Amino acid sequence: MSEAFTFRRINVEKDYETLLKFRRDSFKVSLGTTDDMVSPNHYLAWMAFQTLFFPDGFLIMEHDGEPVGQLEVEIVTYMGKRIGYVDLFYLKPGYRGKGYGRLQIEQAEAFLKSQGVDEYHLRVSTTNKPALRFYEKNGFYLLAEENIGGYPMYRMAKKITGTLA
Repeated sequence: MSEAFTFRRINVEKDYETLLKFRRDSFKVSLGTTDDMVSPNHYLAWMAFQTLFFPDGFLIMEHDGEPVGQLEVEIVTYMGKRIGYVDLFYLKPGYRGKGYGRLQIEQAEAFLKSQGVDEYHLRVSTTNKPALRFYEKNGFYLLAEENIGGYPMYRMAKKITGTLA
């Protein structure tokens, strides 16, 4: 199943159309709208910055050379602790619900382990039931309820075992 899937570093200049398309779809799926997205230029500038600091955390997932997903994983400080934070796990519609998201989790955790991180968080819309089920099935637990830009979100967390310190 996974032998045809690869991950490569994001190149903002080369990948900008894919990045914007995936971002729009992720907002639509998660929030039901794209109205509150930041401007494309702001997002691409942020991506360029992030890829400098976390090149192995900001990746395009490809299937037979075709972009089908995206990972955005960084290191942040939360309540005084250094943790990983997933800004985005994204799969194109035809790849959802088939177990391929697990490959993204494995990739994210490999990156975070290499950084000596033993916990990571993400936020998910309270209405995105398929994503909630997926995260719970893969070991995430509810940490907090938050309101981000007027949208109710769950902050979910997961402990990583076997981290390199």
